[in-house]
Amino acid sequence: MVTTSAADRWANALGEWALPAEILAQAAGSPWAHPVKQFADRADDAASHPGGWSYERAASALPPGGSVLDVGVGAGAASLPLARRAALVTGVDADPRMLEAFTERIAVTPAAGAVVEGTWPDVADQVAPHDVVVAHHVAYNVADLMPFLEALTNKARHGVVVELPPRHPLSWMSPLWRQFWNLARPDAPTADDFVAVVEDLGVSGLVVYRWTRDDPDLTPLAERAALVAQRLCLPDERVGEVRDAIADQPPNRHRDVVTVAWDGSGAS
Repeated sequence: MVTTSAADRWANALGEWALPAEILAQAAGSPWAHPVKQFADRADDAASHPGGWSYERAASALPPGGSVLDVGVGAGAASLPLARRAALVTGVDADPRMLEAFTERIAVTPAAGAVVEGTWPDVADQVAPHDVVVAHHVAYNVADLMPFLEALTNKARHGVVVELPPRHPLSWMSPLWRQFWNLARPDAPTADDFVAVVEDLGVSGLVVYRWTRDDPDLTPLAERAALVAQRLCLPDERVGEVRDAIADQPPNRHRDVVTVAWDGSGAS
């Protein structure tokens, strides 16, 4: 019997999310591009109202005056709440617009800020070990998960904290894909699949928290419709149809999330 590893199952499941070439060819731009303002608003809210299992776990592992490495930093929602007790916060992201938003925000905190532009773990050699490593809402973008996790662990002196939704963050759009393209979308991978890969990594101190984050999405309907149309590879003239399709869906005010944390192995 041929068996596959947890990492292979994760990669295969993520591969199922690839869009058919004939749909991608009709997209005006990348369906995966992220609006910086949305990330910036979340970072500002997180900095003003720190809390939740991910924050508590990272804060408990961070010594006063310690250092934080935020992989997939965005505008800093994961690390800005920790800046009040850290001496250094380093953000890694492949999007220079996100790094600019993070730099603006870390500059007004007590911590020093540093940025590394690039994809993890490709740029891991450019980063020294930090006391705590955080990576929020990036796991479902990573097909080759094992080296990604190994690099997180190797760069953490005290702990790694990863936050992700129970299922792919675009799972909620599956009915829309059926409506507009008659396309079925996958159900996997899940956070349980992620945890299985971490377990295969052989880390110590592994803990898993399942909880609900208070995370109101106050984006106006018109803006949400435009973003969803972009995700669906639809032209601008069909944004009105998308707006009608999502009009009855209230903005998410709470998000179910999973925090996965374990000990680091980075040298001092």
